[in-house]
Amino acid sequence: MGTGWNALATAVHGAAGIAVVSLVPWKQAIVRAGLAKRWSASMVGAVALAVLLGGALASGIVHVIGPRRVGDASLLGLDLAFLSVHVALAVLALPLLAWHVVARRGYLTPPDDARRRLLQAGTLGAAAGAATLALQVGSRLAPVGGDRRVTGSHELGTDDPAAMPVVQWFTDAVPSVDASTWRLVVRAGGIDRRLGHGELADFVDANRATLDCTGGWYADQDWEGVRLARLLPHDVRGRSVVVRSVTGYDRRFPLGDADRLLLATRVGGAELSPGHGFPARLVAPGRRGFWWVKWVEEVAVDDTPWWWQPPFPLQ
Repeated sequence: MGTGWNALATAVHGAAGIAVVSLVPWKQAIVRAGLAKRWSASMVGAVALAVLLGGALASGIVHVIGPRRVGDASLLGLDLAFLSVHVALAVLALPLLAWHVVARRGYLTPPDDARRRLLQAGTLGAAAGAATLALQVGSRLAPVGGDRRVTGSHELGTDDPAAMPVVQWFTDAVPSVDASTWRLVVRAGGIDRRLGHGELADFVDANRATLDCTGGWYADQDWEGVRLARLLPHDVRGRSVVVRSVTGYDRRFPLGDADRLLLATRVGGAELSPGHGFPARLVAPGRRGFWWVKWVEEVAVDDTPWWWQPPFPLQ
């Protein structure tokens, strides 16, 4: 499930899903009454929203307890993981959900009624949180789905880097990087430091960490390289460190995490392959795969808070 904010986000997501499911019986009565009326554009939008949310819910459940992929097919070259379907349907539902809320906004209610609704919402939230905790405990005692983590991800490629899928963010493609001319630029304390691939390869810091991809798979690997803290001045000042790929993709981390982050040049005792981040990739234990920046070309410390970024990359 991850640690820190990642664990909290996973728990809140699970509780929200349980809360939505528990409201379905109550919502059915309202839906039946609406469908009995003359159809309109508003009703068509409401039905479309229901279909998208139902699909998102169903694909999320299948991701947790069923197969990872939608059969053996792919669409436009994309791996159709149930988790990807779940996320896509949820994103498509957001505009319709916003419209639905605005179009059917409630009116101010008397204080007693408002307090009653607040208590109902609090009770629902507490019950959903308790149910989420119970499911987490239950999944550890009697795991469902065989080799899954608590995130629902399937094991794929543990201790066999060649068997790990080659994935990247939506707008990225595997770049061709010439190790002889590639340089890692480290910007910290007003000083730019440049290191070649051979210099990085001399470091032998090691970390066994789990790469848990949002595509629905995970793998435990032995990574080797250099701890990010080694590349920074001992007296460096700043609030965060940003790690940037040759593709322009980047993620920002708290500066205090630099000692836990590993800039890997090898995995499983062998040099990284191009698809897995050659010449260097970030290993971020406890964080999901989209934090593990590949094809790193720059590490920079600045005063921007680490949370001053979209929760998911936009570029």
